[in-house]
Amino acid sequence: MDFQPEAWHWLALGFLLMVFEIFLPSFTALWFGVGACLVGIVLWIFPAMAFTVQVVIWVILSVILTIAWFKYLKPLSKDKTMAGLPKEAIVGQIGTIASAPRAEHSGIVRFSMPILGSDEWRCRSVDPLVIGDRVTVIDVLGNDVVVRKL
Repeated sequence: MDFQPEAWHWLALGFLLMVFEIFLPSFTALWFGVGACLVGIVLWIFPAMAFTVQVVIWVILSVILTIAWFKYLKPLSKDKTMAGLPKEAIVGQIGTIASAPRAEHSGIVRFSMPILGSDEWRCRSVDPLVIGDRVTVIDVLGNDVVVRKL
């Protein structure tokens, strides 16, 4: 029995893998599904393609799409907002000014250990500050922390 998959087989496999992604926490099955759909489209255009060539194209496309996702696209989707985080976890922490805040823009305060996932936070100050000053956090305003010189 010589089975030769048709374009709709690859499209069905692709959609099945993409639906299966709903139950997985990573985006790996999604990209294998997209690769299978692309093979289905290519097979629709070139119907005499050998099964081995189809599988090789599917594996190459799937690997390229998966690598592109983890290397280029996923880092763009990270949520950099600090809003909604518990204020009590950061108020009272001591850090060092890495970039002095000015009236027109926020500065950067660096903590020796990450606080709520970040060791650098944008800051505003009630005191004039210079790089290297030790400060303590007194409040949180949106994505910025309010600091006071020690």
